[in-house]
Amino acid sequence: MSTRIVVVGGGTAGARLAQRLPVTLLGEEPHAPYNRVLLADVLAGRYAPEVIALPGTREPVRLGVRAVRIDRAARTVECADGSLVGYDRLVLATGSNPVLPPLRGLRGAALPSGVHPFRTLDDCLSLRAVVRPGVRAVVIGGGLLGVSAARALAALGADVVLTQQGERLMERQLDAQASALLRSHVEALGVEVHTECRVSGLRQRDGAVTAVELADGFVLDAQVVVLACGVRPRVALAREAGLSVATGIVVDDALRTSDPYIHAIGDCAEHGGRVYGLAGPALEQADALAELLLAETSTPTALPTVTHPEADAPAHPPCGQSSRGAGRVGTRDGALAGASGPCTDPHHEDDALAVRAQAQEAEAPAKVPSVVPTLPQALGSARAGGTPLAPAERLPTTGAGAGGGGAPAPYTGTRALTRLTLGGPKPFDLAAFGEVTARPGDDVVQLTDATRSAYRKVVVRGDRLVGGVLLGDLAAVGALARAWEGDEALPDEAPLLHLLTHDGGSS
Repeated sequence: MSTRIVVVGGGTAGARLAQRLPVTLLGEEPHAPYNRVLLADVLAGRYAPEVIALPGTREPVRLGVRAVRIDRAARTVECADGSLVGYDRLVLATGSNPVLPPLRGLRGAALPSGVHPFRTLDDCLSLRAVVRPGVRAVVIGGGLLGVSAARALAALGADVVLTQQGERLMERQLDAQASALLRSHVEALGVEVHTECRVSGLRQRDGAVTAVELADGFVLDAQVVVLACGVRPRVALAREAGLSVATGIVVDDALRTSDPYIHAIGDCAEHGGRVYGLAGPALEQADALAELLLAETSTPTALPTVTHPEADAPAHPPCGQSSRGAGRVGTRDGALAGASGPCTDPHHEDDALAVRAQAQEAEAPAKVPSVVPTLPQALGSARAGGTPLAPAERLPTTGAGAGGGGAPAPYTGTRALTRLTLGGPKPFDLAAFGEVTARPGDDVVQLTDATRSAYRKVVVRGDRLVGGVLLGDLAAVGALARAWEGDEALPDEAPLLHLLTHDGGSS
């Protein structure tokens, strides 16, 4: 491939593209690309930092290199070390930054001693260095990131308090009953949970945090404070280059920005008016772009006309105009849909923006036809006495790379599944997708086993599955997610109870 492709950002999306294509990858962090979903397990001491490294890229990564400016006319990227990198195609995979809440005592770029974000491997290692048994730690934010951080700190022996401004933990993914079960599990790990409490400020002494102030006047003593308030897309580089930016960098179905020579993928990209902030979509976007770039560079078609900063309009259809289709489905934890092991993608939960949680995948298996039946097929099998809802090995995708031998399909979006595994004496698994709160007229199928802390619920609207949440027993999640992603009509003859059973309805 003679086309010079430069990728800015060595996170999930950038590393995936660099595994697929020979590119120049500029990674701002000093570490080789790593699996961010496993940071909580590094913090807890379960894994060493080198264990979470992602598979190698086709070309060496330039580590510790920060891109500071894009010259669209010259097609070069200027780096902080003064070097210039030329490109024929530029891919922005700049990721996202942690949200720093507007608190008294938290002003400016420098954080007080003892206050830590939890976004990067360096954040994780810094936090690990100061946490000892008996240390009083307060986690601000009760989403995926906050729950995962609290679990890891408790595993280190810290006295942990988890604060959540909303009514319940993980309120964006879970209904009230599922969240209550999650809270019980977290409290069983020794974590003190406070919901419906707003943090208003931090107390300091000699530049070090000493306490967290709540809006109701209550004060929580703290030696360590973890900020788990979500993330925002990193768009400064794109904005300064004159690219179209809304919440994220606006891209079309070719993942192309307002400059036809520049693409954006991952947490920083906004497609069809949506910023995903999830590892599943980041991987899908990287795969889709790899197929598109391969098709472009392997055919003798001319490159599009370059758009200079002063150009009035891009030389391609308006960005953000997305064709609608079934899209893709991905997991937030990046693990196989039926696999065990640490499954948490906490690092994109955002209490300020509609940017959802995401995770990373070490290496996805090749896309092959799935042997797992679709939900309607499984329900039909159950009615005939077969075994429905076999656990999935991997949620199927459509789009790039599908269709075998034809032109690469455009990226039309991803429907993402949230998965989380919390350790402890009794490991706790959960999965959630779609709408978990029913509307008037919806059918709800629900099974609860309090003795095993198991809870399964799906929401059906008409003849369509629109959402679900499963805690404890996730055997049915693969087929359920397929039916939700594919928007398939459920068969009339099968009882809805079979949506939640994977043994023919005998449980």
